[in-house]
Amino acid sequence: MKLYYSAGTCALSPHIALEEAGLPYEAISAPVRTKVLPDGSDYRQVNPLGYVPYLVLDDGTGLREGPAIVQYIADQVPGKNLAPANGTIARYQLQSWLNFVATEVHKSFSPLFMPGTPEETKQASKDRLISRLTWVDGELAGKPYLMGDDFTVADGYLFTVTNWAKPVGLDISGLKNLAAYRERIAARPAVQAAMKAEGLI
Repeated sequence: MKLYYSAGTCALSPHIALEEAGLPYEAISAPVRTKVLPDGSDYRQVNPLGYVPYLVLDDGTGLREGPAIVQYIADQVPGKNLAPANGTIARYQLQSWLNFVATEVHKSFSPLFMPGTPEETKQASKDRLISRLTWVDGELAGKPYLMGDDFTVADGYLFTVTNWAKPVGLDISGLKNLAAYRERIAARPAVQAAMKAEGLI
């Protein structure tokens, strides 16, 4: 498999999932600004939308959108418990978390990275993020991961997007459960490997 990523973006989530899964893959840098691949070609020839992540399977099939990609990866190694079995209520709860992170957290960070975003819009985004992450902090009380005792691909995604708090000046240090959770995830060998591969640590 080939994972197209841009360092520090949401593509870190499937990068973590691949490392956790222990599956063979090649990570290919596809910078979101230049869209020039290491061989000099235009990334949009691979993924016309031009954003990451994008996973190319061994048979050449392309898969886009992080929440779909990480579930595909998890389903290749059911014994690793990176996602509950399809058809179970736990699987729908995982999908609920993935959708929550995508729509309520990930997308709320977007205006904070866009040049020219008005200050009042930035503040509204920060207020929304604090509200959502305060709720997450409560959900993490008394459990190590979002789904309980097992690390899942939803944890890799939430970790990835909350990494952006510091660069955009969002203070989440008061959310003690979330802070401890982030430390647990950051210490995982697979997370360390993915972050090192992207030059983040």
